[in-house]
Amino acid sequence: MLTEENGANLNGLLDKLIALSEKITTADGSTATLIPYLTIDRHSHDRPPIPCVLTPSFCLFLQGTKKIHVGKHIFHAHPGNFLASMIDLPGTTQVVRATTESPFLGLRADFTTQEIASVMMSADIQVPPRDREPNAGAFIGKSDADLLEMFVRLLKLTGKPAEVNFLSALIKQEMIFKLLSSEYGHLFVQQVLFDRQADGIGKAIAWIKENYARSFTAGELARYTNMSVSGLQHKFKLVTSMGPLQYQKQLRLQAARRLMLGGSMDVTTAALAVGYESTSQFNREYRRLFGLPPLQDMKAIQTAEKESWRARR
Repeated sequence: MLTEENGANLNGLLDKLIALSEKITTADGSTATLIPYLTIDRHSHDRPPIPCVLTPSFCLFLQGTKKIHVGKHIFHAHPGNFLASMIDLPGTTQVVRATTESPFLGLRADFTTQEIASVMMSADIQVPPRDREPNAGAFIGKSDADLLEMFVRLLKLTGKPAEVNFLSALIKQEMIFKLLSSEYGHLFVQQVLFDRQADGIGKAIAWIKENYARSFTAGELARYTNMSVSGLQHKFKLVTSMGPLQYQKQLRLQAARRLMLGGSMDVTTAALAVGYESTSQFNREYRRLFGLPPLQDMKAIQTAEKESWRARR
């Protein structure tokens, strides 16, 4: 039960994290830190829903609110909440209630299932799965004082370049240990099991990520994973909130967008590179996901980046 004293302590730690983050950067967008796995996300204005791919990471929300939409799931993240994403999940994110005086602020720590498994083995942690059915690949949780204090120690390391690599690695292990030992531990263990199993849903997700530019049917993927089509569809939706073909489509469109933003490919070349045979189909599906045709979307992003750059000067 959250007491008034505990609440004040958590708010004090959040204020300390906000102050430390603002010392590192006052620029909007994602800012890399001296800590290899840690970035700061900052936005001084509300942002409309923006398609993205959530990667395996732990995101701590310090100030402002973010709305994350993954398939049928909608997460509302408030200060003190965290979002853990355990697989690559296509979705959208939206920043709300952000101002120049009180910008949205968040910290993202990237991790891998190998790091989780390593901590499990070293600390001999046994966390049996709670459900027979797989859980969603992302979830929202509430931070406690111990977790917030770890991030305080982490941000303070950015002022100690000689110590940052060694000590930040130790704090990351401590953080994973803390999460595995918490009420959310079984959700982190789930992804380790996905990656280790020889067949099933983990194998399906890994195959699509590596082969998203290839055409396939649900039947072919089911045979590859030694599952029935109905079983594959059911479990895949439980974890990703979408079917395998929709998952592939969103990965394709996100990849095409990155290629075009990088300036190395035009619309047709990018569409072909990610597996589309029809440019018109690519344009239709791109517009459905991002809200604008490819060329207009590129111009809108470039214009927004220029305006953001002028605002920072």
